[in-house]
Amino acid sequence: MATLNLHTALISTMVIVSAADREMTDRELFTIGEIVRTLPVFADYEEDHLPDDAAACVDMLNGDQKLDEIIRKIRAVLPKKIYDTAYALACDVAVSDGQLSQEELRMLEMLRHGLDVDRLTAAAIERGSAVRYARL
Repeated sequence: MATLNLHTALISTMVIVSAADREMTDRELFTIGEIVRTLPVFADYEEDHLPDDAAACVDMLNGDQKLDEIIRKIRAVLPKKIYDTAYALACDVAVSDGQLSQEELRMLEMLRHGLDVDRLTAAAIERGSAVRYARL
């Protein structure tokens, strides 16, 4: 995935958080699929491309690019008005399996800084994700 577009950049934010702890759980993968199927930002995305686009992101992670370079690529493609959206999608994936690893927390922090999501906005997004994915 040398070149990102809006959709692959958003997918990449979700994949890098899911892969941060070296384990992409079934629940995280399901959540990524649900997000792509249901959110308006993906309305004109060809859902059939998701497996290949996610795999390309994993390849990028396994390649020689550093995380900060990948985040810069993501930022360069996304319109500023959806930086918060990208961060929210990443947060939803991170909490979807009911466990938040230190690696995922660190990746979210890197995304927050890389996408210039301010602390108050980030806290609200994180709380919203935690509430939506709460388990009894």
